[in-house]
Amino acid sequence: MLKHELRKKYKDLRLGIQPEEISDLSIILANHVLEIPIWDFFYFHTFLSIPTKKEVDTLPLITLLQGRDKNVVVPKVISQNSMENYLLTDSTALKTNSWGIPEPIDGILIPESKIEVVFIPLLAFDLKGNRVGYGKGFYDNFLQKCNPKTVKIGLSLFEAENTIQDVHKNDVPLDYCITPKKIYKF
Repeated sequence: MLKHELRKKYKDLRLGIQPEEISDLSIILANHVLEIPIWDFFYFHTFLSIPTKKEVDTLPLITLLQGRDKNVVVPKVISQNSMENYLLTDSTALKTNSWGIPEPIDGILIPESKIEVVFIPLLAFDLKGNRVGYGKGFYDNFLQKCNPKTVKIGLSLFEAENTIQDVHKNDVPLDYCITPKKIYKF
C-alpha cells in the first residue's frame, strides 16, 4: 500500500480502540522493551503521546526507563520540520503545542549525538522496517542528525504490513518495532 492509504487505514483503526485498551497495550509494549538488548545505553529519546490521536501511551515506557536510571530525552518542535531534545526530569514543565503534542517548555538541551536509543511514533510499518508517520518528516530529519549507530525502535498498536510501496530515499528505517504480539527485528 501507499503511505497516504496506510495513514488513513491506521488512523481509522485507532478510532476503534478504547482508552483502557490503549493503556493495557502500552504496558505490554513497555514490558517487551525489556527483551531488546539496549540496557547498556544511557540516553533514550521517546515521544510524548497525543491521547486524542490514540497513540501508544509512553508513560509506562518512561517509568520503566527512569526506574532503570536511564536518561529520558523528549522532543520539542522548533520549526516546521525540526525539533530539539530535552532531558526529562522531575522539574520539567510541559506545555501542549498547537498539534496537541506535550513538549518541554525549556530545560537541559541534549544534542542528537548523545542519543543512543530512539522510540519512534508511527501509524504503520512494514516487514523491512520502513515506517509511516504523520508525514511531516520530523523524525526522519531528527534521525539523520543522530549517530548512525543509534538504535531506532518503533512502537505500534498493530502488526506489520507486507510492504510500503512509496518509500523515499530519505526515509530512515527502524531497527526494531514492538507490537503487543511480538518484536520485529530488521
